[in-house]
Amino acid sequence: MSVYDKLTALNITLPPVSVPAAAYLPYVQTGNLVFLSGHIARQDGKPWVGQLGRTMGTEDGKAAARAIAIDLMGTLQAATGGDLNRVVRIVKLMGLVNSTGDYTEHHLVINGASELLADIFGERGTHARSAFGVAQIPLGACVEIELIAELR
Repeated sequence: MSVYDKLTALNITLPPVSVPAAAYLPYVQTGNLVFLSGHIARQDGKPWVGQLGRTMGTEDGKAAARAIAIDLMGTLQAATGGDLNRVVRIVKLMGLVNSTGDYTEHHLVINGASELLADIFGERGTHARSAFGVAQIPLGACVEIELIAELR
């Protein structure tokens, strides 16, 4: 099953690339690797604001991370020239979770993105990963994730 068949089966429509909110590019390719800039969680087109451990629980954070994975795939599609089947492997994710000092489930939040990428890309979607708790994310967003992928 192609990546696009899986997206259709999951009723996922990829968004266009977001316009950067500061002085950076949405992605940069060097050799066969493409580096996607951090994408913040959005809900109804606006930053998904919240802090894990204070105003949000782990399941809400996981949903936010899943939403980011969909946005990342939209950017990745642009980086591939419109063909996600060119993705050889999702190499790495780095997830930042806006959280209180005593919150300890950052890894479970970022699973929302990791699990979706594995569902869509299969073995090619499994990846190395880091998940960090941070004091704040731009615009008060609850989660931010960046991605590195290898292209064919």
